[in-house]
Amino acid sequence: MDAANSCWAWQPETPARLEQQVWLLRLEGPDARRFLHGQSSQAIELAAPGSALATCLISPTARMRALAWVLVDGAGAWLVIEAGGPEAVRTGLDRVLFPADQVQLGPLQPALLITPLGDTTLPQAGPGRWEPLPGVSQGDGPGPWLLEHRLLLAPATTAHPLAGSRLLGPAEHERWRIQQGWPAAPGELNDNTNPFELGLAPRVSLSKGCYDGQETLAKLATYDGVKQQLRRWCWQPPSGLAEQAVGVEQPLGVEQPLGAGQTLFNDAGERAGTITSALQLPPAAGGLWIGLALVRRSALDEPRLNAGEQTVLELSLPDAFVAPPRGPGQSAGQSQS
Repeated sequence: MDAANSCWAWQPETPARLEQQVWLLRLEGPDARRFLHGQSSQAIELAAPGSALATCLISPTARMRALAWVLVDGAGAWLVIEAGGPEAVRTGLDRVLFPADQVQLGPLQPALLITPLGDTTLPQAGPGRWEPLPGVSQGDGPGPWLLEHRLLLAPATTAHPLAGSRLLGPAEHERWRIQQGWPAAPGELNDNTNPFELGLAPRVSLSKGCYDGQETLAKLATYDGVKQQLRRWCWQPPSGLAEQAVGVEQPLGVEQPLGAGQTLFNDAGERAGTITSALQLPPAAGGLWIGLALVRRSALDEPRLNAGEQTVLELSLPDAFVAPPRGPGQSAGQSQS
């Protein structure tokens, strides 16, 4: 089987579940939605109670700070920080919260976001919705709540509808993340990336009005200005290199294992991208390496890029990647990146 097909044909044995630690931040008060509307990339101010909105927390220059969900209720909203630094997020929000704002910022609370894989009897809240888990009393801790098709609950909760499914271990979880193309900190979520580069266009509203980073994102969309995009890659090591582990120091002249920060080149020797995540699969998978990379616009149509003389990576589009928008500012002769 082709190396790339071997990489991306994998499916975990089901029924299974992914467990991800997230952080909850409560914003209480009549201005909570308006405040979050101005500090994130999604249209939140007019969202009705029960709405669940996936968003990005970004800098004034549209650089990534965190991925989050906003869960709206009648008294305010919960911010579910799923990737990025929770303390930095809270500090950043507190810094721009003025006395006139009718918002009370609560403490950070840990929680678990559980994603079922395969057949499940877990009810669903529906697209863009959240609600308490039916038939379960709501305790002092967060949840249990349904977030679309997932479950959100306090980490100490052991009895829940998905407890009997198989829990993916760290290596399987990372393999699934890379295969889907979900960005994580610090490799993909950092001060050098924006939402469109990471395939997060559905988390961005271009018509909602003023917010941090809006001008930059609007220009990127209008003038097709995204300079790089996230891609996944796969590499089959030559015989004798398949068992090398990340971080093992090799003699001069022997290629190092792949890792974040490594530069990619096209066949002409020009810089074409940078690896952001890397994972060596178990021996049963033939020693394959997989990962994510930010690929320059000029190389997006390349099926392969080089990370070394014997290291040719096969590129493909991650399952979850959504292409950046292309607005009226693009000239007719430009091709889609």
